[in-house]
Amino acid sequence: MKRIFLALILVTLIGCVKAQNPNVTLVDAYPNLTFNKALHLTHAGDGTNRVFVVTQVGRIIVFPNDSNVLASQTNVFLDISNKISSSSGEQGLLGLDFHPNYSTNGYIYINYTAGSPLRTVVSRFKVQTGNPNKVDSLSEYKILEINQPFSNHNGGTVMFGQDGYLYIGMGDGGSAGDPNGNAQNLQVLLGKMLRIDINDTSATRRYVIPPTNPFYNNPTAGKEEIYTWGMRNPWKYSQDPVTGLIYCADVGQGNWEEIDIIENGKNYGWKVMEGFVCYSPSTGCDTSGKKLPIKAYNHSAGDCSVTGGYVYRGDRRPELRGAYIYGDYCSGRIWMLRYNNGVVTSDSLLTQKSMALTSFGVDQYNELYVVASAASGKIWRFNKSPLATGIGENGIKPEGYNLYQNYPNPFNPSTMISYYLPKTGLVKLQVYDVNGKLVRTLVNSSQSSGRYNVNFNGTDDKGINIPSGIYFYTLSSSDFTETRKMLMIK
Repeated sequence: MKRIFLALILVTLIGCVKAQNPNVTLVDAYPNLTFNKALHLTHAGDGTNRVFVVTQVGRIIVFPNDSNVLASQTNVFLDISNKISSSSGEQGLLGLDFHPNYSTNGYIYINYTAGSPLRTVVSRFKVQTGNPNKVDSLSEYKILEINQPFSNHNGGTVMFGQDGYLYIGMGDGGSAGDPNGNAQNLQVLLGKMLRIDINDTSATRRYVIPPTNPFYNNPTAGKEEIYTWGMRNPWKYSQDPVTGLIYCADVGQGNWEEIDIIENGKNYGWKVMEGFVCYSPSTGCDTSGKKLPIKAYNHSAGDCSVTGGYVYRGDRRPELRGAYIYGDYCSGRIWMLRYNNGVVTSDSLLTQKSMALTSFGVDQYNELYVVASAASGKIWRFNKSPLATGIGENGIKPEGYNLYQNYPNPFNPSTMISYYLPKTGLVKLQVYDVNGKLVRTLVNSSQSSGRYNVNFNGTDDKGINIPSGIYFYTLSSSDFTETRKMLMIK
């Protein structure tokens, strides 16, 4: 086992020292804007092409996704600066995600630290009626509160998965070395990835437990909210819209940073292990039942804290599509990693910039942004590749409709279908078999202009798995129809 660990460590170190890609640099995404302690960037998924920047000081800023946007065009979407415990260290307003049906219900979900007692709060707010750029600050509906024994390792990301459930990353409670043993204690929520269903409530909670959670209906074995455990501080994680894999950057203790693929019911090792090696005890630890990271790197090159990113699915750098982009808070180094069929097939340094790299984010076109906190307060993105033809500075702007080839293709059991709408209108996206029989209606609703990604999970309208074979998917509106072919192989 020790030889295996040493071999894995050698592979990860080799991945860290590959040469920088000279063609990839960072450019200022919004030259006229700066932000006070920015921690996250996202979009509403409503086709309005707005950007939302979360700041640690308790404010969310919204503005049009235009590189020429002015400070006068920004709005304070939400201000909870009076609710947070502190905006220093690892406390403050830490996370934001929009309900999958935000266009109709106006719900947002945030994660922040509050004081007296110090605790993590996950809450729902609602946008004001008639003002899409302002949240009703009095609409707070607290979903979950978890006491924090120390001021650091608060986690912070909240994310709606493709399954519709809310994922909540929780650090081990802080201090150093997990002194309370929280990460391996299944009767506490610290040091875990949680998963809850916020679309329903119970008699005692403002959510219900998904029946596929590992300790569902078995609280004596573990807290039912737990999805995974053995986490140290899962500050940033994201789900690839194409493969469905959840990539998590778990911040290390003193020597190793790691990237994990999050899987239901798995133990990620902390504090028994840090990365691929033993932490407590320092040698001879019990590695049985531990899920190893797909990548770990040490602090030898000025790195200190991994910052998780996203699998790139944008158009500015088409040669990076499918690669997981991540970085380091201290060194400002940014890497690309490709993970296919359970194996890391490549891992190389993309670029480096002197900054406190706090986060990554994506807009509605799946373009990637790099968020820097501290004095610079800037947001960066990749320079445009020569391979990105027909693209403007703010992403692809087709003159008309576009139906893209599904990916992966062939597929089993699911695939992603993407399309672009130039205007608001009634849209249908439907799947047919080779005989022209309707298999599934994926979309049948009015949608705003913008790019959309729809997952087809290989089932018909009755939820029955479809057989292998050739299928066709058609996008139609009042003045447009296009059909493409795809292949399912079992």
